Amino acid sequence: MVEAGERAVIGLINPKSPDNVGAVLRAAGCYGVDTVYYTGTRFERAAKYQLDTKRRSDTIALTGVASLLAQQQSGQTLVCVELAEGATPLPAFQHPSDALYVFGPEDGSIDQALIDAADAVVYVPTIGCMNLAATVNVLLYDRLAKQQNAIDHLERVRTSRDVNNRLVVKADR
Repeated sequence: MVEAGERAVIGLINPKSPDNVGAVLRAAGCYGVDTVYYTGTRFERAAKYQLDTKRRSDTIALTGVASLLAQQQSGQTLVCVELAEGATPLPAFQHPSDALYVFGPEDGSIDQALIDAADAVVYVPTIGCMNLAATVNVLLYDRLAKQQNAIDHLERVRTSRDVNNRLVVKADR
């Protein structure tokens, strides 16, 4: 969850899979992102995504734009997430407090001009590439894990689990 004073915005370049966009919305909701931008037309042609099971699209702005670079706010750090030579491995990356994270398409790459304009380029050091939604989840989790803000973990578990989960770990472990 993004804490006070922290802001993360997601930008997707011409996503093709409505399932992936739905899963990105779910990740955005899980980690406190309130805005997702996308470029291109492929998503709009297949916009009836199925994986928005928590109805995140009701509370998270999903907006088609002509340019992700034009969405960067004053003082906001542009971070491209891409398998690019010279990119910073995600475990070594220090997340800015206000970031626009840009992810390439499932079947392509971020344009070189956008990489050149970025304040940082990071990659997830996997063997091969992950799909779009998995990459967004890993990036946002890494951002959360590196935050110095204290989390009330009991409250987080209670408010995050669904109504069918009332599990408790016994104290004698």
